[in-house]
Amino acid sequence: MVVVTPGGTPNPNAVKFTLDRPSTASGRPETFRDGTDPSVSPLGHRVFQIDGVTNVFCTADFVSVTKEDDADWGELVPLVVAAIEGHFAE
Repeated sequence: MVVVTPGGTPNPNAVKFTLDRPSTASGRPETFRDGTDPSVSPLGHRVFQIDGVTNVFCTADFVSVTKEDDADWGELVPLVVAAIEGHFAE
């Protein structure tokens, strides 16, 4: 099972989720936002499907998630962690 550790960033609308493994198969950064082809980043697409998420950036050993201003991190963090864990469980 992947270990996911959420952490703060200077942006209050973004959280960095550090992983114990690479977040992308290619090792290259991947950005997922509205209109991005799901095949560009399967993990990004999965996290982006969560209501309130506006941007997902996957790189090296972390995933940075940006939320809408009115979305609550208290609700989003467990959903993002579950989405990341689900991605790596497949």
